[in-house]
Amino acid sequence: MTVAPSGPEFAIQDIPFSYRGSWLNISPVVAEKTYADDLHLVSHQTGLHPVLRLSPTAPGTTVVATPALLTWHAGPGRIDAVYDGPDTLRLRGRHLGLRIAAAAGTLTPFSGTYLYLDPVDGSLVFTSYETGRRYRVTVLAGALRRTDGVEALGTADRSLDLTGDEPWEIAIEEYATARRPYATTVTFDQVCRDRSAEFAAFVDAVAPWRDEDTPAAELAAYVLWSATVDPAGFVTRPAVLMSKHWMDKVWSWDHCFNAIALAAGEPELAWHQFHLPFDHQDAAGALPDSVTHSEVLHNYVKPPIHGWALRHLRRRLPHPPDRAALAQTYDRLARWAGFWLDARRAPGQDLPHYQHGNDSGWDNATTFDEGRVVQTADLAAFLVAQLDCLADLAAELGVAADRWSREAGRIRTAMLRDLWDGERFTARSPHTGQQRTSRSLLDLMPIALGADLPTPIADALARGVERHLTTHGLATEPTDSAHYAADGYWRGPIWAPSTVLVEDGLRRAGHTGIADDISQRFLALCEKSGFAENFDAETGAGLRDRAYTWTASSYLILAAAHQERRAAGR
Repeated sequence: MTVAPSGPEFAIQDIPFSYRGSWLNISPVVAEKTYADDLHLVSHQTGLHPVLRLSPTAPGTTVVATPALLTWHAGPGRIDAVYDGPDTLRLRGRHLGLRIAAAAGTLTPFSGTYLYLDPVDGSLVFTSYETGRRYRVTVLAGALRRTDGVEALGTADRSLDLTGDEPWEIAIEEYATARRPYATTVTFDQVCRDRSAEFAAFVDAVAPWRDEDTPAAELAAYVLWSATVDPAGFVTRPAVLMSKHWMDKVWSWDHCFNAIALAAGEPELAWHQFHLPFDHQDAAGALPDSVTHSEVLHNYVKPPIHGWALRHLRRRLPHPPDRAALAQTYDRLARWAGFWLDARRAPGQDLPHYQHGNDSGWDNATTFDEGRVVQTADLAAFLVAQLDCLADLAAELGVAADRWSREAGRIRTAMLRDLWDGERFTARSPHTGQQRTSRSLLDLMPIALGADLPTPIADALARGVERHLTTHGLATEPTDSAHYAADGYWRGPIWAPSTVLVEDGLRRAGHTGIADDISQRFLALCEKSGFAENFDAETGAGLRDRAYTWTASSYLILAAAHQERRAAGR
């Protein structure tokens, strides 16, 4: 075995081993917050499903994971795994055997995994009800020691064993109904070198600025690279899932941060990320709450940050979109803004409303404690930014911009008139007009408007933001709040999107000192605790899903900007 691990090592408990384009990964994570003792081959087609349990035959095995190669070690023995394309894994062993067993339980007409010997090529095939796919095991070198459960029904053990007495190599393929027998002329070592080169090229594209001051940049790039899937099912474009753990969807605001992070180095992939939810825009103009392989959900929406995001995306693209692409983007963004103006404003009201905290992306923030249907300043501010973006796009395309400018002014005026209390923004019931206050960072999010806010209001919001700042970053609920919870989702933990939005707004409002502080604390947090879905505001520990792409993207966004400022002499 001549290939050594290359690229950053990572903890397989936190980040799955996967490959750009693949719907597969290897991980101990087999369900939400559920970790198995053994690593599993997991598919994300039709949801997260552990398909095959991969168990080395010697006790005390350790695992080393890098972007191109996953290795189990036990004494003198080792097993290596590498991706031979998006739907195929190659595994080989020396002095260490491997047991491959169906992960699902009882086989019925509506559940479980069936194992059979294919008379066409002599391979063993597991077929999974849960994923609707087959998993073919082809022996390339060595021999199987035994198989169990071939053509068995019910609760039988379905497995195959590779002995460690002689070198062995196999291929495992995921496919639908039929494909030609597996054949290759490429050696295992060459496949591994190819994967290393592909990942290195991706890192060089998305983080060419990296150095010793940004030590997590390569791992952040791997989180994005490995969470990317090819088009399949309802996923109409190459897509960066939020994770290849249980958060294996694209939500309609998370995708914006991935698009921005990818824009400079992977512009085509970035453009796909921005537009993917728009491919499922409904007749009312609303974006779906989320999209994944086998479902599109419209029970909630997400906040209209897309005008803000498009401006950042376009600034980073190496080449501007052509007129047709820009016209399509304008039409989609206009319909999305129209949804908020037409379907989410009560008669006689100037301000749009959320129907639930989930619409805001801040599901359980304390802003929504006294009522879920509410007008909030973050929504108003994001919509103003989107309307201003539309006005600019309309002028660029030579179409009428008056409606967008007029509506932006109307909502901005109402936000300042009806929701500002002199120190922070309040929320308001569209039913009764009753005002309510909270201590959530959400109420300070209009800072995202930056210099477009009156200076006294921007200054007051900056002071408010400082009260949320901990050693590690911006707590979504102050740590001295009666409602603070260390693992309370949006009631305390630090999140990447709020950090990027606040940092950007403060910087554009002239509050560069606190913006620098927020940026540096978040970068240090990721370098210490990885790319978790969110973080404990007091300890900095990573929480929930530990391989979240918008966190990795936010690191890349802030790190790139930091490097740019440093290069400019700051």
